[in-house]
Amino acid sequence: MHMMNLAESSVGNGDVLLWMLEFFLFVIWFWLLVIVFSDLFRDHETSGWAKALWIILVIVLPYLGVLLYLIVRGRGMAERNLKQQQAMKQQMDAQIRAAVGTGASPADQIAQAKALLDSGAVTQAEFEALKAKALTA
Repeated sequence: MHMMNLAESSVGNGDVLLWMLEFFLFVIWFWLLVIVFSDLFRDHETSGWAKALWIILVIVLPYLGVLLYLIVRGRGMAERNLKQQQAMKQQMDAQIRAAVGTGASPADQIAQAKALLDSGAVTQAEFEALKAKALTA
């Protein structure tokens, strides 16, 4: 039976650190690719031809393409991201307002309850309950 020398089979600390560094750089590069492509596809102001050229550059020369994109369009990326976040916040606020109700004032709520009472949709007791609820809110 042939036994391997311990020195031949061991991996040094430098090899592990180098592998960890390479893996870390690969993850960062992949993350930057996702950021660049998502920014590129979300930008409505850039023409299709310009997007196609950026994609070709990033695919053919990946590291240089990503770095050039960050240098040339980096400031715009932050602005587009901020606009998107503001639009998402406005949409979420509108959905919350719709779920909570119209946000009518107590006087409006009482007027609506009075209209329901006048139409016969609610009883006097229900009208008083709606009125009390509007005044406490």
